[in-house]
Amino acid sequence: MLSPSKKTIPSLPVIGLPFAVTDYDQAVDWVMACVLAADSVYTVSAANAHVAALARNESDFGNIIRQFDLICPDGMPIVWSLNLQLTRENRLTERVCGPTLMLKVFEKTAEDRRFSHYVLGGKQDTIDKMLARLEAKFPTAQIAGSYSPPFGEWSDEEKKNIIDQIKDSGANMIWVGLGCPKQERWIIENKHQLPKGVYFAVGAAFTFHSGEIPQAPLFIQQSGFEWLYRLLMEPRRLFRRYLVFNTLFIYYLLKDAMIDDIEKKM
Repeated sequence: MLSPSKKTIPSLPVIGLPFAVTDYDQAVDWVMACVLAADSVYTVSAANAHVAALARNESDFGNIIRQFDLICPDGMPIVWSLNLQLTRENRLTERVCGPTLMLKVFEKTAEDRRFSHYVLGGKQDTIDKMLARLEAKFPTAQIAGSYSPPFGEWSDEEKKNIIDQIKDSGANMIWVGLGCPKQERWIIENKHQLPKGVYFAVGAAFTFHSGEIPQAPLFIQQSGFEWLYRLLMEPRRLFRRYLVFNTLFIYYLLKDAMIDDIEKKM
């Protein structure tokens, strides 16, 4: 397997965020190559329209998310925006969402003892349910450890405790489910202290894989209306997010298209 490089998977901008032009198979191969290289901390984000709009709207978060090595197109609006920039033969046929990427990585690495996993984030009950399901589905996968951190801001002592636990586990695939933007911020701000491996910002993956919240059926995911399904599942938590950031995403898309059109005419 070739050594990983940021150049091995091309990227294209969608409202200013460089999304990888990739599918699940290519993303998983890239991740495995990063782990086997064992030469650095590599970072993966599965970013949807909400993340892209937040990155554009808040420059501080935008600077953080753009430091990720691989930003996967998690959402059909992102895929459609990328495909408008691609030739017909190179267009993407699927998105790369965090929860599914997690399962595919577990599946591909389950039989190989060189790969081990660590889970950070979520309530202890959620972690316990998720790990029970993952161990049942992938009994040969190595899960080196997990930790449910305290809610709210962490003290310097707690931050050190988390990093030390990851180091002591020996894991080289670390799944971070702290919610956006906390998970992305934590990964990048602590990158220079973290042990080598691949760090994934996977958002809602833990609640999906624990069975606490059902993931949308595949046909809804592919239709681009997963946001509506999730809104119906969690209206109180997600109403403002989708009202504000889905609107902003469309606004920025149209704005960039108009600016591009004007520049071409000039």
